[in-house]
Amino acid sequence: MRIRPATAAELPRLQDIERAAGEPFRALGMTEIADDDPPSLEVLEGHRRAGGAWVTVEDDGPPLAYLLDEVVDGAAHIEQVSVHPSAARRGLGRLLIEALAERSAAAGLTALTLTTFAEVPWNAPYYARLGFRPLHEAELSEGLRRIRRQERELGLDRWPRVCMRRAI
Repeated sequence: MRIRPATAAELPRLQDIERAAGEPFRALGMTEIADDDPPSLEVLEGHRRAGGAWVTVEDDGPPLAYLLDEVVDGAAHIEQVSVHPSAARRGLGRLLIEALAERSAAAGLTALTLTTFAEVPWNAPYYARLGFRPLHEAELSEGLRRIRRQERELGLDRWPRVCMRRAI
């Protein structure tokens, strides 16, 4: 399994991965999440051009998983990490996160952050197993507060959300 930057030609595949990865939310009664549109090609291209769109591939095959990141208040913020269900439970999300941690440490960043659903088994509990801890409101940086405001405006707070951080 290789991790490498996403190419422009692969961006529609990232949208396909996102759509497929959203389907399990349906079983939790989170149909709005399952039906949510993936990031637009323009948004994905912005991450790619900024160096924040990474994929896992097997040999020369298509991407099986991807991660979008950006720097927020001096930390590498995971905007999205998604694994196609056909490749689930193979550690691809963990590989992407560990590769981000290595790149971030080399760049002098000291933490990874993310926001996620608190009660979805493959969200906050998964990230806790990878060393992330929930942040209390008083610990949120201004950038994380901005992200949380945007999430509330999108209606994501219909289900409990949490900001998490992992030192690197």
